[in-house]
Amino acid sequence: MTSLPASARPRALANWLFAVAALIVLMVVIGGITRLTESGLSITEWKPLSGAIPPLSDAAWQAEFAHYQQIGQYQQLNRGMSLAEFKNIFFWEYLHRLLGRVIGLAFALPLLWFWVRRAIPKGYGWRLIALLALGGLQGALGWWMVKSGLNTVRTSVDHFWLAAHLLTALFTLGGIVWTALDLLALNRNSRARPAHLTALGIGVLVVLFVQLFYGALVAGLDAGLVTDQWPLMNDHFFPGVSQTGQTLGHVLLSDPAVVHFIHRWWAWVAVAGLIVLARKVRGTNRRASIAIHAAFGSQILLGIATVMAGVPIWLAALHQLTGALVVMATVWGAHVAGSRAGA
Repeated sequence: MTSLPASARPRALANWLFAVAALIVLMVVIGGITRLTESGLSITEWKPLSGAIPPLSDAAWQAEFAHYQQIGQYQQLNRGMSLAEFKNIFFWEYLHRLLGRVIGLAFALPLLWFWVRRAIPKGYGWRLIALLALGGLQGALGWWMVKSGLNTVRTSVDHFWLAAHLLTALFTLGGIVWTALDLLALNRNSRARPAHLTALGIGVLVVLFVQLFYGALVAGLDAGLVTDQWPLMNDHFFPGVSQTGQTLGHVLLSDPAVVHFIHRWWAWVAVAGLIVLARKVRGTNRRASIAIHAAFGSQILLGIATVMAGVPIWLAALHQLTGALVVMATVWGAHVAGSRAGA
């Protein structure tokens, strides 16, 4: 590889990407609160431009409230809700969507500026465009998720759409962190090659993906409320199915008790993989190893506390925040392992 051109700014690009990653982590937390407060269906239309402005008059608020009153969540769960109560749930969904717009601008505008300034090193332009496209997909999935609950039958969004929405956000977060780490390595050594995924890195990330997928299903099904016990579930190790006469696929993916059971015990498979990864990279980058241990340790404790406390919003939000940090720490470790293997 040749030396970097004088116009390339890998450190500035990395700093920008880490700032966007921080916004995505905040977005994940706000999204979790939106789900926990059942606020996601409070805005029944998608207006990419005009939707950035909240209702500013009493008539505008009444119109938004009237739209909400037509869907099943209001008719079956919130009938009789006051306008003031509606404004409370509207706030979280509005904040969630507004932050999504902010993230889009925070990525697209600096990307354009870096491109015009020829500050993007060779080979990174397509990666940044792909990450921008993932952000666009994330927004589309968010609307399709909301749309799944905008009818008179359902009282919440479809849990599979929620899982797709959350996992795309976390995948984008991981891609941004990986790219930023590559750029930092390039800043230190102009001839540095991008890290590659090792077999260990792929294996750990796949195991973590399963755990995150089931965590999203737990959120979408309110499965955290099945029990407030740990390690038992309602005085049993395996609680049995909540709904009888269902297919195996339904039991594994849509039964709240079984989904909760899988999520709490697959976590230990994920922990085993993360410990192996942390030990692998400890000699090369001790900070990455510590970050992995700290992230999954905190996440396990928060998960247990959230269940035993009855899923209070603040604890559940911390659990979701730490889940995003686990993703970042795991990507860091996998990147270190890939860099070491390619050295």
